[in-house]
Amino acid sequence: MTELLWTAGAKARATLLLAHGAGAPMDSSFMTRIAEGLAERGLAVARFEYGYMAKRRTTGKKAPPPRADKLIVEFRAAIEAALAAPERVGPLLIGGKSMGGRVAAMTAGEELPEAVVAVACLGYPFHGPGRPEEIRLAPLQSGRLPTLVLQGERDEFGSRGEVEALDVGPRTRFEWIEDGSHDFGPRGASPATLKTNIAHACDTLAAFALGFAPAEG
Repeated sequence: MTELLWTAGAKARATLLLAHGAGAPMDSSFMTRIAEGLAERGLAVARFEYGYMAKRRTTGKKAPPPRADKLIVEFRAAIEAALAAPERVGPLLIGGKSMGGRVAAMTAGEELPEAVVAVACLGYPFHGPGRPEEIRLAPLQSGRLPTLVLQGERDEFGSRGEVEALDVGPRTRFEWIEDGSHDFGPRGASPATLKTNIAHACDTLAAFALGFAPAEG
């Protein structure tokens, strides 16, 4: 059974299953800030680690992730674990940081349990840094669920100038993070800060997720 790390407030109305990116674990500072911010805004957040990342904790050795499509089976197992968990509240959204969001979008191209309602990608890796010719659009174009992409305006994996010209399909919408990098951090001269950008991302994602939840009674 997939192990889940839960972060939730007392009045959660929906759940987000959140996967990490290629190089950092589920309890990285970015993942923790996002999980805590969403918990304050009415979501229960379940984080999990792919097997290659969990192995690092026991061996201390860094190994690269497998191909993204090889991780779909692990994401599906995490979905089953989240749906069965007593901490799960309301509809389930799936998503992740960078590679984790890409795998979530790929998973959403398959038939999933009815309780899974949407996808959220935080810093979608449209291409590798410095390789704009390697565009990865298929998961977004073929996805079966509404998808929110939160993207830094100057993300080196797909900047606003690059991405706005792409056909991402009818189910995907964007929210641009002001002057944000791949981790949403702005430059020093920007009026935005990492704190305000994380808050903006959490506000937007929480509103998106709670739009699928039953109205408060």
